[in-house]
Amino acid sequence: MPADRSELLGALLEAYRAGAFPMADPATGQLDFVIPHRRAIIPLAPEPGFHVPRRLGRTVRQGRFTITSDRAFSDVALACAAPRTPSTRSRSVSAETWIDARILHFYDVLFARGHAHSVEAWRDDPAGPPLLVGGVLGVSIGSFFGAETMFSRPDLGGTDAGKVCLVRLVRHLEASGFTLLDAQIANPHTLQFGVTEITHGTYLRRLRQATARPSAWTPIPD
Repeated sequence: MPADRSELLGALLEAYRAGAFPMADPATGQLDFVIPHRRAIIPLAPEPGFHVPRRLGRTVRQGRFTITSDRAFSDVALACAAPRTPSTRSRSVSAETWIDARILHFYDVLFARGHAHSVEAWRDDPAGPPLLVGGVLGVSIGSFFGAETMFSRPDLGGTDAGKVCLVRLVRHLEASGFTLLDAQIANPHTLQFGVTEITHGTYLRRLRQATARPSAWTPIPD
């Protein structure tokens, strides 16, 4: 990848428009741009299918967390990159991480130009400032949003905080006119939300249409 930030931005946007996303192998250190044969998509209204599990729906309605966007992008990225510990991962999440310093730099470049965003969950702390207990990070181009990664900190009272951020993100994208929400590769964690898989060809057609539109991202209202 080019070292110049402007050239790097162009290369990254070109890769995402081609249906690729970066991933580092924690065992070998090799960095690849991955193009899955089948793509996981989270349905956005008016397309039906997005599902909020019952227990998570109760957590969302309880308003346990304060949700913001783009307030702590770097902190969310670092938390997503941190290796999972027994207290911060579910059975479907590996202790290893595919986000290394190079990918963190990619996200920083994209964020600086308005093409990467974070959704944050905060919990009040009587002893000090609010605690960042969960978040989602993704990439946006036009009306396309790629949900790259999320984290929760149950050890800080943030059980399901990342999932709450995802639900809030989906509703915000729908209200903002986004047409494509990419979840990359289906897994047990994302399937609970009604993720569907489409072929690479179908994904590229939808991706071209979405990225050709004007930018649809706006901050999530407090």
